[in-house]
Amino acid sequence: MEGIKNLIIDFGGVIINLTRNRCVEAFENFGVPDVRDRILNSKDLFMQIEMGTITSAEFRDGIRHLTRQHLTDQQIDAAWIAMLDDVPAYKLDLLMELRSKYNTMLLSNTNEIHWLWAEKNSFAHNGHQAGDFFNKIYLSYELNMVKPNADIFEYVLQDAAIDPAETLFIDDAIPNCRTAEALGIRTYAPQPREDWSHLFR
Repeated sequence: MEGIKNLIIDFGGVIINLTRNRCVEAFENFGVPDVRDRILNSKDLFMQIEMGTITSAEFRDGIRHLTRQHLTDQQIDAAWIAMLDDVPAYKLDLLMELRSKYNTMLLSNTNEIHWLWAEKNSFAHNGHQAGDFFNKIYLSYELNMVKPNADIFEYVLQDAAIDPAETLFIDDAIPNCRTAEALGIRTYAPQPREDWSHLFR
């Protein structure tokens, strides 16, 4: 951690635990074709909602079109949110501690449905809210950019006015880390459900 002043931290798989198969199975039960590939590889609708190029309402209508079913908004949202699991309390305590020592940012490929759920359920710890844990929050659907494309990293570096050599990026996806490294950012890719607090001991 020598020389590190800034932390850019991913959300899914780093802060919040994910159970993607639960989401896949929920959409399979609705009859979404090729759903495993669509979700796990972020194709068509599932990429568009994360890019913010379609609205939540358009995403739901797209699911209805794929399934040819009159699914409710609530049914679709529940299936989509099914991949989101718990955020261990120790990670929220760690984030609060890190913010007191580093310029800490969240950078997540996410969408409005997931983020609104996370704001309500994932960060409500000791009376806090999402914004309390980070100096700045960068979300793909708001920026219309996604990792691992370089443009989203370049945007964060410029917007936050930070030196990549003084920055550590923590993300569970190797392609995302590779792009960050190409821009001079140091990286760490934790394993699923890893306690990565050892980086700061």
